[in-house]
Amino acid sequence: MIDKLHKRYLMIRILVLTLLLAPPMQSLAHETEDHYDRVHLSASAQAQVANDTVITMLYAQEEGRDSVQLANLVNKRVENAIEHVKQYDAIKVQTSGYSTTPVYHNNKITGWRIRQSIRLESQDMALVSDVLGQLQQTLALQGMNFTVSPELKNSTDDQLIEQALQVFERRAQKVTQQLGRKNYKIVDIDISTAADHYPRRNYDVAAMATKVAAPAIEGGEQTLRVTVSGKIEME
Repeated sequence: MIDKLHKRYLMIRILVLTLLLAPPMQSLAHETEDHYDRVHLSASAQAQVANDTVITMLYAQEEGRDSVQLANLVNKRVENAIEHVKQYDAIKVQTSGYSTTPVYHNNKITGWRIRQSIRLESQDMALVSDVLGQLQQTLALQGMNFTVSPELKNSTDDQLIEQALQVFERRAQKVTQQLGRKNYKIVDIDISTAADHYPRRNYDVAAMATKVAAPAIEGGEQTLRVTVSGKIEME
């Protein structure tokens, strides 16, 4: 008799646990309903934008046996360059790297190479061209690249987002009408922005004692894109 009661008690406990762990039928039905008549859509907009910012890298480099003397020469040339650039409010200047590396010959250190770089950034490309021509009397031009300023990118992205959302809305309405439905609602939506890589020019020019002709600067353009993707549910 006790064994029968014990078995019955165990069966009741198992049944209760099963009912507690099982998802409610209403929740299952609601979940199925949430995924009913949903359509994924995407839309995009893009624009060609002129690169309005130039970024240049220049460096001073010396090589020889006396590392202290070399460091003084490099530091002085960089300091003079920075002081010169600071005359122009339209150009941002900052140091960008300093390195001291040994020079080997027959697996022995025979000297040192010391190098320091500076970075210039400006939206006045004509001014940068003139300043580079002056700085290349003592520094070497390492690289130049172009990009869109944050202000221009943000304003362009805002316009493209509006355009892409309008296209998304038209497509959602079109799909809803074509499938014979009266209305739709947006279940989720994602907005992403992207841009082509800006053009880059690399140089390896030895520092010169005579005046160097100012380099030609043409920023070119890049494409900014906005993509809207999302899911609608038709009613």
